[in-house]
Amino acid sequence: MGSLFTEQYAFSQSDSIIVIGLGTFGGAVAQSLIELGNDVMGIDSSEETVQEWAHKLTYAVQADATDAQVLRQLGVADFSHAIISIGNDMSANLMALLAVSELNIKDIWVKAMSPKHGHIAQRIGAHHVVYPEADMGRRIAHMVTSRMMDYIEFDDGYAIAKIWAPPPTHNKSLTESIVRGKFGVTIVGVKRSNEDFVHATPETRILPGDILIVSGPKHLVEKFSAAAKEN
Repeated sequence: MGSLFTEQYAFSQSDSIIVIGLGTFGGAVAQSLIELGNDVMGIDSSEETVQEWAHKLTYAVQADATDAQVLRQLGVADFSHAIISIGNDMSANLMALLAVSELNIKDIWVKAMSPKHGHIAQRIGAHHVVYPEADMGRRIAHMVTSRMMDYIEFDDGYAIAKIWAPPPTHNKSLTESIVRGKFGVTIVGVKRSNEDFVHATPETRILPGDILIVSGPKHLVEKFSAAAKEN
């Protein structure tokens, strides 16, 4: 299942990123960052895991990431971004966050296991908190119960979805279908079979079978998607 877009866990190609914890989530993020052209150092306490990733990342190191002095010796303070992805031990996760925070890294992301965990993480230095399991659960629920092909929800109630063009938009320009006025959402772009993705303009004409990228308040995106389900 492809992702709608990658920016939720990706940074500028000129940046360097440290990923602490190379489990399922951390490994997937590290691999994606490498594929996007970033320099990535992975740190894990398991020698076996580090050996597995040694040939895949820019650097892979076995180390105690809960020790700020160890991280400093590894040069972690010079990295632009840090991702704390230790997922099976909240104490180790938060201790690693404290260690990274001492190095004054400008952008710290933390994988949290619960809202309480996330709240604590924000209080002690995390700039961003993500809940992969909960986010994926909501995403799949929306995809199963509607014609959404992909869905991302943000903390402020804003969402972006990829859906099949609903009947009210067929064979009309966006000006003619008045999508924003009727549904309160914005069609950002259109993908037609065997054609390149195009950014939508008021003159963009929607055909049956087109794939739309839609943004707006969560409940309005869901309502618009429901119209697509009727097709």
